[in-house]
Amino acid sequence: MNDHHATPGNGRHRARTLGIVVGTLPTGPLNAITDVEGVLVGHTTLDDGADLHTGVTAVVPRQLTRHALPAAVHTGNGYGKLVGSTQIDELGVLESPIVLTATLSVFRAADALLTYLMRMHPDGLSFNPVVGETNDGHLSDIRRRPITEQHVLEALDGASGGLPAEGCVGAGTGTTALGFKAGIGTSSRRLLVNGTPITVGALVQSNFGGLLTLQGTPIPPPTPGPTPEPVPGPAKAAGRLPEADHAERISRLPETDHGEPADGVPEGGQGEPDGNSCMIVVATDAPLDARRLGRLARRAIFAMGRVGAAYAHGSGDYAIAFSTASPHLPPLADAYLNPVFAAVMDAVEEALLNSLLTATTTTGVHGRTSHALPYDRLPATSPTPEPATTEPASPPATEPAASETEPETDAETPASKTVTPDTRKGA
Repeated sequence: MNDHHATPGNGRHRARTLGIVVGTLPTGPLNAITDVEGVLVGHTTLDDGADLHTGVTAVVPRQLTRHALPAAVHTGNGYGKLVGSTQIDELGVLESPIVLTATLSVFRAADALLTYLMRMHPDGLSFNPVVGETNDGHLSDIRRRPITEQHVLEALDGASGGLPAEGCVGAGTGTTALGFKAGIGTSSRRLLVNGTPITVGALVQSNFGGLLTLQGTPIPPPTPGPTPEPVPGPAKAAGRLPEADHAERISRLPETDHGEPADGVPEGGQGEPDGNSCMIVVATDAPLDARRLGRLARRAIFAMGRVGAAYAHGSGDYAIAFSTASPHLPPLADAYLNPVFAAVMDAVEEALLNSLLTATTTTGVHGRTSHALPYDRLPATSPTPEPATTEPASPPATEPAASETEPETDAETPASKTVTPDTRKGA
């Protein structure tokens, strides 16, 4: 088995390389969302080394070429722009790949995804492109809206089934979370449920506020920002917070919640040190309908709390869950869902950690710098040589015939398409 712990080329490592093991369930061979058969990931990265640090990440289920997939969306906090979510809520199906990008590029990305869907379905008259976002305006000149149709199509057409690049790539190029540089992260879990082998995978775009907590240990940023002014109104009249053991709470008062804007302050404004929002994509080959997938999506949002998410006023926290299982299989009964819930929460938690641990220090627009999480701040751990994996069990008699299953995915690591954009303003 190849070592799929480290993100190649940037000197950073995934959680398991550093001895951080989340939960007890085994991972898939890649420990990535691409362990779910037929799920591909592609990135386009725009990084000019100065004012632009942004991009596109695409999650492409190949099963969509044959039929729509059962799906659900859960909103943890709705301060965001998730294109296509209302139709998923209404119909319970996913009709398009899922594209992630920056806030002000959402609508251009949706138009580009529409081009992709029209190419895939030349006779179609109605489409539901799904595009999520987080605001990378702290490090990237977001008002330039540099994402083009070509960038989105490159991510979609270049998607493959190997280990996706993580950290400062694609839609995670300019994101920050919990006081540190963040980005894209992924993880997976495998389990047997009622005799059926199941894989659950997660991919995250991390850009949210809070106090980083690693398996119960708080890890505050090394250089916290200035202490905010007291909260006006009733909160101020209620008196001061206790001083002992509560210094970290000071930075989480409503007006300056690690970069979340106060009421009336535009999202993405000046001085956001920690970003806002999180997009989570959960894929599984478990036979689940939209209602049950909604329960998985809720657990994905819950998992953010394990790493210290604040779920703040200005945060757009969304999870999309879909199933690639054959539509001919009956849904897994509710009584069997508990281990699947555990798999979702563990995979999302580890994906969030990977998004931080694989990211690199980045200096962006206006000279702002977001520092990578230093490994010497982590609790003492022992390196893990290989992820725990399980051998696939024999498929149950109700599995679809070979003609209905997806072919093997490409085992090669997909390249992240990097674009050095024209640095002229207005380009």
